[in-house]
Amino acid sequence: MSPAWTATTARLRGALWSLVSTSAGLGLAIWAVPGVAVRAPWALLLAALAVGVGDALLRPLLRRAAVVGVVGALVAGVGAQVALVGAVLTWGPGIRSGSWADVLAVLVLAAVVMAAGHWLVGVQDNVYVVGDLLQRARRRAGLPRPGRAAAGGGEAGRPPGMLVVVLDGVARPTLDHAVQAGLAPTLARWLGTGSHRVEPWWACVPATTPASTLGLLHGTTDGVPAFRWWSREAGRMVVTNRPADAAAVEARASDGRGLLAGGGVAVSTMFSGDAEVSLLVMSRASSGLGPGQTFVRFFSSPFVLGRAVVGTVAEALKELYQGWQQAARGVRPRVPRRGWYPVLRAVTNVLLRDLTTSLVAEQLVRGAPVVCVDLPDYDEIAHHAGPLRPEALRALEGLDRVLGLWEQVGAVAPRRYEIVVVSDHGQSLGATFEQVVGRSLEEEVRRLMALPAPRDAHGVRSLAAGAGRRRTDDAEAWGPANAALHALRPPGAHDGAGRMLVGPDADERRRRGPGGSVLPEVAVVGSGNLGMVWFCREPRRLDGSEVAARWPALVPGLAANPAVGLVVVRDADDVVAHGAGGTRSLVTGRVEGADPLAPYGSRAAPDLLRVVRLPEAGDLVLVSSVDATGGVHAFEGLVGSHGGLGGAQNEALLVHPAGLAVPDDERADVDGRRMLVGAEAVHRRLVAWLTELGLRDGVRDPSRRGSVGR
Repeated sequence: MSPAWTATTARLRGALWSLVSTSAGLGLAIWAVPGVAVRAPWALLLAALAVGVGDALLRPLLRRAAVVGVVGALVAGVGAQVALVGAVLTWGPGIRSGSWADVLAVLVLAAVVMAAGHWLVGVQDNVYVVGDLLQRARRRAGLPRPGRAAAGGGEAGRPPGMLVVVLDGVARPTLDHAVQAGLAPTLARWLGTGSHRVEPWWACVPATTPASTLGLLHGTTDGVPAFRWWSREAGRMVVTNRPADAAAVEARASDGRGLLAGGGVAVSTMFSGDAEVSLLVMSRASSGLGPGQTFVRFFSSPFVLGRAVVGTVAEALKELYQGWQQAARGVRPRVPRRGWYPVLRAVTNVLLRDLTTSLVAEQLVRGAPVVCVDLPDYDEIAHHAGPLRPEALRALEGLDRVLGLWEQVGAVAPRRYEIVVVSDHGQSLGATFEQVVGRSLEEEVRRLMALPAPRDAHGVRSLAAGAGRRRTDDAEAWGPANAALHALRPPGAHDGAGRMLVGPDADERRRRGPGGSVLPEVAVVGSGNLGMVWFCREPRRLDGSEVAARWPALVPGLAANPAVGLVVVRDADDVVAHGAGGTRSLVTGRVEGADPLAPYGSRAAPDLLRVVRLPEAGDLVLVSSVDATGGVHAFEGLVGSHGGLGGAQNEALLVHPAGLAVPDDERADVDGRRMLVGAEAVHRRLVAWLTELGLRDGVRDPSRRGSVGR
């Protein structure tokens, strides 16, 4: 059978299925809405045909219209849907309709029916979301032409491209569990056939999305100490999921030669990677989430948005049920899964996933040379349910389906896309610090700050245990909601020589920010099982002796806490990790007593030394204790966490085409295994692959900072 005939048959089959499913959805919706009636079956088929034809005619017009931003696309798309269905129900022969409220009811109910029907017959919802894009791509690829592949996505005549998919929070061992459970058939097929290979890479501390994403996209993690951190320079908490803060971080990190420089596209990422087109990118959000025409296709598709909204509501209800089930079964450890979280999960796992799926598919059909997309679904659920709990692994099942769909789109796209799947970190399970201790980390810090120095066996007060000094170079603090602090400028607490001011006047000047606002005495932030403490009224970091002199019980008390494994402080030219039974110098390696780093592996010392030397790191840096199974204790209210050390959180994954190799000399030894170390190393490898594929030719010289080849 010829390729042209095969493509034509597939299009006819798809059109017939679309007509049947639309007719069924409309029919059941009309039957359920009292204000709308249909007189004969032929009228229903005609109405379904009119909706399909109207959609095919309207969407190209909407994409060419002057639609401003996402909101404009939403208004135009929904308006077009309502107008189209309203016109069919109002003027269609054999149909009687009432008010516009009836039209909206028919739209929503039809979306529910069609989504349920697709699920029953095994058709993926995401295929429905981008079905028209697939048809368009197949139509273009189905007829052999010079320079274009034949049906089925042949290799000849197509230039290369790359799709980089970031699976947020998925550890290398977690992928094995998902594959063995049959929840990742697409990835299992890739690995089983040998088309792809999988290997771990080490996500350095801080093992967080902002740090790893900046490293993957821009080749540096130095500008991101954590998800959020106290900035003495700004006198406020910096939070990377605020567009202005994300933009400032990217501006410092970008040299114009990021991963997506030279015409690439970023979709739903925290940073842009110097992409030419940014869609739903946090660092670019202040200037809009992308051109409105790009979003019109999703919002104007009949029943697609309605299906997504209905699915979002269903996902929220599912989360409430699953959370109740955990409590009813007595699953431990667990955290409450109420408040805004069910809504956040629903929006992330349905509405935004559908939108992201559509946006990436459209960029592939358009032939973007490089596309990078972040999928946060698993990470969000694993935080609250646990990394290997059933609902978290089910999220991986949905993400695997999306990968399979993009593979289908890529097979008929104008480019021959190599698909690389990478995670930014893993996750580790464990009861929270507060569940173990009975107090939050901030409450424990404040309690210890109020105590005198502990006495040794001879009744002598000890100050040395609190030592720890040195200026650091970056900070790391992660963002629980309870650590939100209002933004203030720092006080002028230095004299002209940079010395600390002393005396009552200096105390008052340190306490006050611009406009007389009061700075907090201490900021305590947890990022998974990585904690940080800043003494905010001090114009510079305090060294260990200063901390010991002012709060003598603080460091010894934290180090002795059963949920704390390490307290890292700076001491003159040294950096010292304190544990319950001993100390270790991170600079010289000298150990006194029991080595507190022993449970954390060979990367603990270099990772922690690097973090402490980041410019805005906390005055104190903490890592929770870790048990023999890799269980940790998050300093925030999450049962699945990442950020510090222990368990699977540092073992990220890299799934790459077999034809794109990872040279062994780029790997390093980590506890007896060879792997890439750090997001910067993964970035360099991704750039090398792009260069190998000829996709970096348009990137200008690095000396022209911020310039991107177009």
